This record gives sequence, structure tokens and C-alpha cells, in this order.
Amino acid sequence: MAFPATRMRRLRKTGVLRGMVRETELSPSHLVYPMFVGLGEARAPIEAMPGIDRLSISHAVEEAGQAQELGIAALLLFGVPADKDEVGSGAYDEEGVVQLAVRAITEAHPDLVVITDVCLCGYTSHGHCGVVLEDGRIDNDATLDLLARTAVSHAQAGAHAVAPSDMMDGRVGALRGALDAEGCQDTPSVAYSAKFASAFYGPFREAADSAPAFGDRRSYQMDPANADEAVREALLDVEEGADMVMVKPALPYLDVIRRVKEATRVPVAAYNVSGEYSMLKAAAAAGYLDERATVLEALTAIRRAGADVVISYHAKDVARWLR
Repeated sequence: MAFPATRMRRLRKTGVLRGMVRETELSPSHLVYPMFVGLGEARAPIEAMPGIDRLSISHAVEEAGQAQELGIAALLLFGVPADKDEVGSGAYDEEGVVQLAVRAITEAHPDLVVITDVCLCGYTSHGHCGVVLEDGRIDNDATLDLLARTAVSHAQAGAHAVAPSDMMDGRVGALRGALDAEGCQDTPSVAYSAKFASAFYGPFREAADSAPAFGDRRSYQMDPANADEAVREALLDVEEGADMVMVKPALPYLDVIRRVKEATRVPVAAYNVSGEYSMLKAAAAAGYLDERATVLEALTAIRRAGADVVISYHAKDVARWLR
């Protein structure tokens, strides 16, 4: 088998040969397109995320149709409410922005999978993902009921899956119990299991208007240095009933994606987050990178690491490029 009997270049000679032996597939059916939805009739560009807008519900319905026509499998909805309060009551309001958007999108596009982000940070006046105590700490257990109410309201509005992103301990089990008790036992949960306290979320906080008013989220989101802990988090979520687990961000955590996939043996999603998107957009705009080639390489790498599903703001562009 020594050289020259084995020449690895032989199967790289033509595009057809390379395609025949390609190990990792990237297709629109692997993609989830995140969307920010607000009330009113406006469509507002997000400065830090070129090509991504905050959408009214009518614009969200239109955008969802475009995604479906491109072959994208699913949407992930984030609500941008008009009003906020200390306990994020807009998150579990039956007439809240996400609930209204879910009804409108599923009615217009019944075959498109609609996943909803379940968290309080975009709805609280303090910007944290849970109930805040007088000393500034987050009350994990008091938050669970509010998250469960949010998940149930999304499912009852017609969401096909709910995705808890808050990183409270025990929230997957709390959601599962509440969904089952309310007749939503067939609604799957996509748990943000290994969600790191990452600097790559910056543009998202502009998009969702969800930056914390004080402190940070390091007491409940994960330390970026920890991979063993990420596996433990994912395994705990599977024990609590998660149907799919998620690693967020994606590109700086490819090793974690691989480890979580091997440990859990359940479907794994990876979130190619706002900072990852904005970096490539900025580099491409400056002429430093070929946007198409770089994005396709990056998302293929996420799939190669073990992600069954890739959540990405690049989804529509990628779907066009892969046609």
C-alpha cells in the first residue's frame, strides 16, 4: 500500500469523482432559518447583520414562503415584543407576537416546520432569561413555570417544536411535563443543551433587543472552556425528555458537537450564531473572502462535526447556492 501504489489524488481528479466519494452532505433540508418577528407593519434592517431584518408578521409569512420554496426545512422564531416587564409575561401571552406569528405562518405554509425559541430574555425589562431576585441572582426554579407556560402557549398556537434556550436547570423536564399535561405530548423539544456564554452573540442582542440590563449570563450559560460539562448537560437533557439537543455557537465548538453527538446518539442541532454570520459577511464585503465558498465550507464543517441540523442566518443564501 506504500507510494506509488496508493495515490490519494486519483479520486480527486474530476468534480464527478469528488462528488461520488464526498463523505458529508449539505443540503437545504439540513437547514433551519432563524427569523425575528415583531408587531406592526415595519420591516427593519438589522445593522449588525446585513441581509437580516426584523419582520412584521405579514413580512414573516412572506419570508417563510420564500424559505420553503428554496427547500429549507424549518424556521426558528424569535419574538420582539412591543412591551416588556419584570417577569416576561409577553412570552406566554396567548396573543403574544410569537403566538400570532406561529398561527399566521402555519396557516399560510402548513408543510413548513415552525420551531419557537422558548426564553424570557427578549420579554423581560432586565434582559435576563429568568426571574431576578432582589440581590440580582436568577431564581432558577421560579423561572421553570414561566418557561413551561411559554412552551405550552407556543404548542397550542401550532408550533411544531419548542426550543428552550434559557439554560435553567431542569427546564427540559418542566416543559415536557407541562406539554404532556396539556395534551401536547407529540410536540418535540429541541433543547439548547450546550449553550455557551459566548462573545459571538453580540449582533443577536441588537436584533432581538435582549441584552441584559446588568451583569451577564455566565451564572447560567456555560463556560467556553468546558467540553466535558457540555456532554453532561446534553445527557441530562436527554434524560429529561429532549428529542433533539443543540450546541451553540457552532464553529468555535466543533469538538463539542462531535462529542455530544457521540455521547447522546440523538439528533443534534448546531447554531451558527449571529457573530459567526456577521464576521463572514464583513470579511466578504471587504473583499477578504469569497462569501459563497467560505459559507459553504463553514456549514459543511458543522455538518461534518456531527450536526444533523444547522441553524443559520445564511440558510436562504446557501439554499440558493446549492440549487
